Amino acid sequence: MHVVLGSCLVFIALLLLFRVGFTVRGDVAAVGFYILVDIFSVVLVEQFWSLTNTISSRDEGLKSYWFVGTGGLVGGVAGGATAALLISHTPLTTPDLLLSCAACLLVIIGLNLWMARAGLYRELPRPESAVLVSGRGLASLLESRYLLLIAGTLLFAQLAQPIVEFQFLNQVSEAYPERESRTAFISWFFSLLGLVSIGVNVVLTPIVHRWMGMLAGLFTQPVLLSLFSFGFMAQPVLWMAGAMKIADRGLSYSINRASKELLYIPVDPVKTYQAKAWIDMLGYRLFKVLGSVLILAFAEVLSIGQMSWLTFAVCLCWMGVLAMIAREHARVSAAPLPA
Repeated sequence: MHVVLGSCLVFIALLLLFRVGFTVRGDVAAVGFYILVDIFSVVLVEQFWSLTNTISSRDEGLKSYWFVGTGGLVGGVAGGATAALLISHTPLTTPDLLLSCAACLLVIIGLNLWMARAGLYRELPRPESAVLVSGRGLASLLESRYLLLIAGTLLFAQLAQPIVEFQFLNQVSEAYPERESRTAFISWFFSLLGLVSIGVNVVLTPIVHRWMGMLAGLFTQPVLLSLFSFGFMAQPVLWMAGAMKIADRGLSYSINRASKELLYIPVDPVKTYQAKAWIDMLGYRLFKVLGSVLILAFAEVLSIGQMSWLTFAVCLCWMGVLAMIAREHARVSAAPLPA
């Protein structure tokens, strides 16, 4: 919890500095702020899930992670609407929204302190309880077959994402050549994607977790993505590209996220914090770049529809790693708890 509180305080200070920076040197501040937003969105989310994993058992996660994840999805939709309302109906300018963001972080700090005082933060014993030394995050990851397999699932998910994005945006550009109409469609589509993610998390995720288990939730995204990729290859039109995009990002933000976080529950909390720094922060960006490299390598020899062969191959490898995770998760979960 102290790591989360410290991170919030650091980001509050940075947001205030950037608010001043936009007044003094807006061009320079804009570049730095772009980098900050990327770091901000990853660090706080991953720290939140790491903290949640340390105080949750597997059964609790299966029952509640869908609800916890839905909070983030609803917050994203509500945040955009709140920003629009603040700009439209208050004297605040766009740079002033940084102050509202800092205020939200203060609320997060207050909630964490209140929950700590209420005794809601109680770490559960884990099967893996080795004492880890600070700075050994990469070593901890490389020494654990289980964590390497988790990293593998992220690798294949991020390899597929840029390919799907490339195909989707290509179809949008063909269907809406004018910039304004294209912007309007994309805005509408991503609103729909957010609503689908919320719907999946509220309806599908708890059913799958309860009756089929965490691993079924993990298989949902690659299975549906491979099916819609074949559909796009057979009929490369906008609505099929949109369905493929929703199968990718809509499920990634909902059932896949809630299921993936359940994988960390059997792992020692310290190892989770250290490994996540590499898997979900550095690895996330690196693997996405590799997906873009795939596009550059094959864009000249494959048509837009044929690019789905790459997605299908990635999904097959992805599902193969998930099958290995199933066996490894059973082994890790069955390990004896520390005395």
